[in-house]
Amino acid sequence: MQKYVCTVCGYIYDPAEGDEDGGIAAGTAFESIPDDWVCPTCGATKEDFEPLEG
Repeated sequence: MQKYVCTVCGYIYDPAEGDEDGGIAAGTAFESIPDDWVCPTCGATKEDFEPLEG
């Protein structure tokens, strides 16, 4: 699955790990995360993420 990086702080969302503290189960694709989810490190919105290259 595609990983996504926060353009504000560099946090990498890895679908294999999810964001359990944020209520996102492991195995959840980025596209399936609710729109009101925020970066667990800096609080940036989902719109501030982009696909991780390479």
